[in-house]
Amino acid sequence: QVQLVESGGGLVQPGGSLRLSCAPSGSIFSTNIMAWYRQAPGKQRELVATITRDGSTSYADSVKGRFTISRDNAKNTVYLQLNSLKPEDTASYYCNQNIRTGWDTPPLDYWGQGTQVTVSS
Repeated sequence: QVQLVESGGGLVQPGGSLRLSCAPSGSIFSTNIMAWYRQAPGKQRELVATITRDGSTSYADSVKGRFTISRDNAKNTVYLQLNSLKPEDTASYYCNQNIRTGWDTPPLDYWGQGTQVTVSS
């Protein structure tokens, strides 16, 4: 059974930085697209950033120029560097990975448990 384990959230002042990580436990055959989402209280979950296996990235307009998504294919790990944080970035952040657990199994989406990012002075 694959689980995604997130780390790196916390409380930071406006203008500060954090780095989120998301790594799988269990047996992995391959991963395709990796992504980060976030959900603030009372709001819908929104897509923050995506990265393909070859490193192509995309970002929500609200985080362009401030957040950077990256991945380590050898470790099946995805990262999100959050810079110039604003109070409106406060949310639970969730990683998502499209994973195949075997050569003959279809890819499935897996989710992390969420890590809280709070931006406040």
